[in-house]
Amino acid sequence: MILLDHVTKQYPGDKRPALDDVSLHISPNEFVFLVGKSGAGKSTLLKMITKEESPDSGKIIIGGIDLDYTKKKDIPNYRRRIGVVFQDYKLLPARTVFENVAFALEIAGMSNYEIEKTVPKVLELVGLADKGSKFPDQLSGGEQQRVSIARAIARQPKVLIADEPTGNLDVLTRQEIIDLLKKINDYGTTVLVTTHDESIVNHLMKRVITLKDGKIISDQKQHGIYRLDSDNDGMSGFHNGRPIRKPGQSLSRPVRPVAARQVAARPATPRQTATRRVVAASKRPATRTNKPLNAPGRRVV
Repeated sequence: MILLDHVTKQYPGDKRPALDDVSLHISPNEFVFLVGKSGAGKSTLLKMITKEESPDSGKIIIGGIDLDYTKKKDIPNYRRRIGVVFQDYKLLPARTVFENVAFALEIAGMSNYEIEKTVPKVLELVGLADKGSKFPDQLSGGEQQRVSIARAIARQPKVLIADEPTGNLDVLTRQEIIDLLKKINDYGTTVLVTTHDESIVNHLMKRVITLKDGKIISDQKQHGIYRLDSDNDGMSGFHNGRPIRKPGQSLSRPVRPVAARQVAARPATPRQTATRRVVAASKRPATRTNKPLNAPGRRVV
């Protein structure tokens, strides 16, 4: 679905490439997080996919389309195959929710009849069936982002790109938006999300690609987690994909004495109890007595 093969891009005046020999493949119906600090190359990578920028070298193929052979006049039609969700929503303030979604379909050349049928279905999918007549300034931030998502998926794109879609939202609303993107992914759309939000990455545990200085330094294809350190600079606890041992720290897993605890917790049998008493008695210090060995009350063991 998305293929980048040894892609390099350097902007004039920059000391290092924005993307440095980047190769990756994203399969159809994958859900992928792209993480990295500011300047790591995330935005440039997205611009390569949307054909806003072209690489200095390397090859990019999206949905079977080789972008090297995409002519300038065909770029608008190509971009209609890709849905894009922005952090700042980019809604038309003078148009209603319904009209914002319909506008994307008008540009795509859809008839009024098709638009009237499609928009309500899309608004229902994103949970805004009763908000069609509202204007953007009458909506919460989460609702505005839902409109942005509705507009992006109205044309049923094969790929949905969400660039920091939760950056301006509170914790609860962020989770709702990610759950919505997961729902769209479940319908068969390939989803690529850039984010700095550790909690949503760790919640879904999908594929996580980490960029640093224009290079992919980690690609967790399954059960991925957010591994950037507190400064968003590099991999916390990892170097070249391997865990870093701190002074005095062992990398081997400590062995938990589960079996020992389980044995101790079991009730002792009568034979075990008798044996323990004999062992305990043998360990007691000897006490002096004036009674002879065969005196009454003196027990001989």
